[in-house]
Amino acid sequence: MPAALVILAAGSGSRVGAAVNKVLLPLGPAAVLAWSVRDALALDDVARVLLVVRAGEEQAVADAVVPHLGGHEVGVVTGGATRHASEWQALRALAPAVEAGEVDVVAVHDGARPLAGPDLFGRTIAAAREHGGAIPVVPLTGVLPVDPTGGPLPPGLAGVQTPQAFRADALLAAYRRADADGFEGTDTASCLERYRSADAPVRIAAVPSTSSNLKITFPEDVDLALAVSRGF
Repeated sequence: MPAALVILAAGSGSRVGAAVNKVLLPLGPAAVLAWSVRDALALDDVARVLLVVRAGEEQAVADAVVPHLGGHEVGVVTGGATRHASEWQALRALAPAVEAGEVDVVAVHDGARPLAGPDLFGRTIAAAREHGGAIPVVPLTGVLPVDPTGGPLPPGLAGVQTPQAFRADALLAAYRRADADGFEGTDTASCLERYRSADAPVRIAAVPSTSSNLKITFPEDVDLALAVSRGF
C-alpha cells in the first residue's frame, strides 16, 4: 500500500530577512520548496504529495513547483496559523484516503528542509511501516546548557528532523483527539505520542540522518544549503 507525503510550506521568511516565504527563495536551479517536491515524486511508493501553503500564496507556490512536476500532480491545501493547525488541515484532506485504506503511512516534511533527499524519505517511510512511526535524528554537538551552572548535558543527545512518518490511521486518530481537546503539539511526533492508545501502541523509531538535512532559518542558510547540495 502506498504512502502520502505532506510538505509544509505555510511559514514565512521573517528570520531569513526575506520579503517572501522562505520556501519560495531560489536555491540554485529551483526554489527551496521544489527540491522536496522533486524528491517526493521520485519515490515509487508515495501515491499522494500534498503541499500545505499560506493563504494568498497559491499562485506563487504553483509558479515555483509546476516546472518541476514532470507530469505528476500534487495537491494543495491552505495551512493554519500554527504548524499543528497546518498539519491538521492536511490530515483532514487525506482522511477519506486513509479511511478507505488507500494509504498506509503519512509522512510530514518541513518544506524549509530542501536536502532531505529520496533516501531519507524512503527509509523513514519504511521504518514507519515496520514500527508504526519514525523520525530522523542526528547527534547534537557543540551544545551548551542554558544555565552553565547546571552541569554538563547528558551524553547521547540527538536532534530531531523531518520527514516524520507514522501509520496513517493512528496519526489521523491522534489529530482528531487533539482537535477535540484543543491541544497543539510542537511537531507531528509530539501529538502522536500524547494520543497513541494503549490498545494500538505505536513505537516511534529513530532513523539515522545527517546535518546535511539542514533547515533554512537564517540568511546564510540558503548559501550553505546550496554549497551542501553541490558537495561543497
